[in-house]
Amino acid sequence: MSAEKKKVDPFKSFIAGGTAGAIEGVITYPFEFAKTRLQLVDKTSKMSRNPLVLIYNIAKTQGVSSLYVGCPAFVVGNTVKASIRFLGFDYIKSLLADKNGKLSGPRGVVAGLGAGLLESVIAVTPFEAIKTALIDDKQTAKPKYQNGLISGTVKLCRDVGFKGIYAGVVPVSLRQASNQAVRLGSYNAIKTMIQQASGSKPNEPLSSVATFAVGSFAGTITVYTTMPIDTVKTRMQALGADKLYSSTLNCFVKIFKEEGLLTFWKGATPRLGRLVLSGGIVFTIYEKMLVIMG
Repeated sequence: MSAEKKKVDPFKSFIAGGTAGAIEGVITYPFEFAKTRLQLVDKTSKMSRNPLVLIYNIAKTQGVSSLYVGCPAFVVGNTVKASIRFLGFDYIKSLLADKNGKLSGPRGVVAGLGAGLLESVIAVTPFEAIKTALIDDKQTAKPKYQNGLISGTVKLCRDVGFKGIYAGVVPVSLRQASNQAVRLGSYNAIKTMIQQASGSKPNEPLSSVATFAVGSFAGTITVYTTMPIDTVKTRMQALGADKLYSSTLNCFVKIFKEEGLLTFWKGATPRLGRLVLSGGIVFTIYEKMLVIMG
């Protein structure tokens, strides 16, 4: 085995990923909030579909803090998710890489797929369910779970139970698996191309500017290829979803028949804003954390 194929340090991958996820979650949450609200809005509603107008109106009428409803659950979930994602991706990548430490495009997609499935079950499903339910509850006439960040979340979890928290595990797993297959796969492929063009070694990090640009581009690709799955995931995790949809497939079919194909891309703009920033921030902080930790 070549000396260039270094073994992954699980602890460093976990810490670097968690740090990147926490910082990214706090910075980009208003975009996540707007995306979720747009995906939940009824087609008869006259509410603006422009995410920036939506963010402005909510901040003006309900206060800036309203844009962070569900944020604590999202940030904790994002931290755990990113830790598991990079730990899983780096480990699977090390198993699939050739003797020189290089990872082909298809193998990079497989590594991203495995990381996405891992994070969806352990972290994403429960925390996304809590976040979505809190945002959905906030727009009702009589919110039930807005009486404090912790107490409201605890009451929600008690009311919906374990089954409710994991109700969207299938669409979440589909979304995360496809998300990370596309995102990590494309990031790894573009990074490898840049390294080969510059004559760098496989394990050598890119500059911060190049890392941010590659991460942002990977985020853009991810948004438009996986948006339908993300919309179904949000609908399946809304309050009362069990009364509207009998299964993930039923949700797909019902949205398509009743609301049209373009509904699947509702919320794409704020999600694009979040994932472009997210991709740049997460990959840049992750790479720099690894450098700091040696």
